[in-house]
Amino acid sequence: MTEAPEALVIGAGPAGLMVADELARAGRRVLVAEAKPSPARKFLMAGKSGLNITKDQPDAIFQAAYPEDWIRPYLAEFGPAQVMDWARGLGQPVFTGSSGRVFPVAMKGSPLLRAWLARLDQLGVTLRTRWRWHGFDGTALRFHTPEGERLLAPKVTVLALGGSSWSRLGSDAAWAQWLAEKGVQLAPFRPANMGFAVDWSPHMARHFGQPVKGAALIVGNRRERGEFVLSAKGIEGGGIYAVSREMGEGTPLTLDLMPDVAAADLSARLARMKPGESLANCLRKLGLAPAAAALVMEFGRSLDTAQAIKSLPFHHAGSRPLDEAISTAGGIAAASLTPDLELHALPGIFAAGEMLDWQAPTGGYLLTACLATGRHAGRAAARLDSATPHP
Repeated sequence: MTEAPEALVIGAGPAGLMVADELARAGRRVLVAEAKPSPARKFLMAGKSGLNITKDQPDAIFQAAYPEDWIRPYLAEFGPAQVMDWARGLGQPVFTGSSGRVFPVAMKGSPLLRAWLARLDQLGVTLRTRWRWHGFDGTALRFHTPEGERLLAPKVTVLALGGSSWSRLGSDAAWAQWLAEKGVQLAPFRPANMGFAVDWSPHMARHFGQPVKGAALIVGNRRERGEFVLSAKGIEGGGIYAVSREMGEGTPLTLDLMPDVAAADLSARLARMKPGESLANCLRKLGLAPAAAALVMEFGRSLDTAQAIKSLPFHHAGSRPLDEAISTAGGIAAASLTPDLELHALPGIFAAGEMLDWQAPTGGYLLTACLATGRHAGRAAARLDSATPHP
């Protein structure tokens, strides 16, 4: 038996919940189908150390952080100021840190999510967990559920299934094959905001888990200040994520481990040290942190000491696996979408969030774009006054 809900949202992450919010506010009866036992798992994981919801910047500067022009109109509609108002509207006051990053005062994602789910419940949204989409059956959508297979033929559907990383939290991109079979154009998935593998020498093991703070990371003409962490697998963390796009495209990474000390001043300090001083002692006397000094010992032994500190070439073995990336690029190509985020090949089906082909750095940009595209797709789907079945 095929059921026909008025509006179906597949995926209960931030994009999907925003879609449901907009549909319900427009008076639609909404069913949200979520494959996992609980909603928004990646959202909660991202907020464990402090939920960064957006970045408080002028709109033009904020939008410039997104390489793809096509995503920017949605951010113009729902940017940093609107995200902050949205959080406050859920009873979650926010504050802006010194870097411009915006956090709920509660810091964690769970209070915000609880308030959001309570509002959706009041709006009449039905949430079904452990409902996994398994493609199409003619014009219907097939789901595996705890009660067995279900077929749904809604008037309007919005897909918000996430990208292709952190599959254990629900973003496994299984949906890609079913959309491709229907003629939807997909861009290959690529890791974004990812760590990089390093073939460390044995002496580095004692430094695993230690951060390198305050370094300047240089890729091409870009110079970014940031922190990153050494691990048995390689390097990861905000500083690396900020330049991961360029690194992934093959641009070499160079480190300035004492960016607040001019090269001439550093050379003068080194010149005052005893002749024959070992490299390790020089680094210690300069006050370089153990993890940073270890990097110089790893990659800079053949260089002049000042050069090794101010312009250390960092050697890596490529990006870590796709599933480990904070986010992914690739997915539904912009050419497959109308300006309302409806699929050309599947009228009546919209898409939002990270399953679309865009990318952004960490720092609130990822969540903002998921919310913005979810809002736009939800409003557009609510306007669709057609019972045309899915092809």
